[in-house]
Amino acid sequence: MVLTRRIIPCLDLKEGRVVKGTHFLGLRDAGDPVALAERYNEQGADEVVFLDITASKEKRGIIIELIKRAADELFLPLTVGGGIRSLSDIQQILRAGADKVSINTSAVHDPMLITKGAESFGTQCIVVAMDVRRNFSDNKNAIPVVLEDGSTCWYEVVIYGGSKPTGMDAVSWARDAEERGAGEILLTSMETDGTKNGFDIAITSAISEAAGIPVIASGGVGTLEHFYDGFAKGKADACLAASVFHYGEFTVRDVKEYLRGRGIPVRL
Repeated sequence: MVLTRRIIPCLDLKEGRVVKGTHFLGLRDAGDPVALAERYNEQGADEVVFLDITASKEKRGIIIELIKRAADELFLPLTVGGGIRSLSDIQQILRAGADKVSINTSAVHDPMLITKGAESFGTQCIVVAMDVRRNFSDNKNAIPVVLEDGSTCWYEVVIYGGSKPTGMDAVSWARDAEERGAGEILLTSMETDGTKNGFDIAITSAISEAAGIPVIASGGVGTLEHFYDGFAKGKADACLAASVFHYGEFTVRDVKEYLRGRGIPVRL
């Protein structure tokens, strides 16, 4: 059986609205999340991700209400991330109707959250999101990645929306997250996020090869060919995009028809 590749629209949320920026900055309003998610549902999206980018405890109520609304109206898997710090946060979000949670900064601070989350709710519910950035400094403990121009670097995990370096090697962290029980990795390269220049193929393929769990490529889609490259060159299991869908440059169906025409198995 051939595994179909997934196309996943991502909705970045701020105070209950969808927003989009470049390198996580310059945010613009892009609409109501449930209305947008319904549109992607109709277009044949495989999943939808809600990412609460300014999440904090006092905003938790907004996202819970949104999840309930979305779960009532959508017929596709919903992943929710942003500000998830504890097992009770995970439980609250799954109870509201989400199928998976995405944990990022909190997984770095407390890797046991991955383990406990997987034990309590199943590995299929736990997505570890990784924001990474190229680092050209010497690091004998890091796994080198060869870039398209032939140079090498290592990729550093960054947290708090890309603003804080951790010193952690991304490929090693992906393997660790898998061992701890993560069911998927959502990989965003800060180098390419919002640029529309394509996914960061070097790190996407490195982590796809290093990890035995599905990798979702994120950050940088601008053309239909970029989706193809994410699968064919980056070896990703899914490709995630935001602005090209939100602003109507392509529909999910456009992407899938293009991919099918180029031999990538998709669900149409």
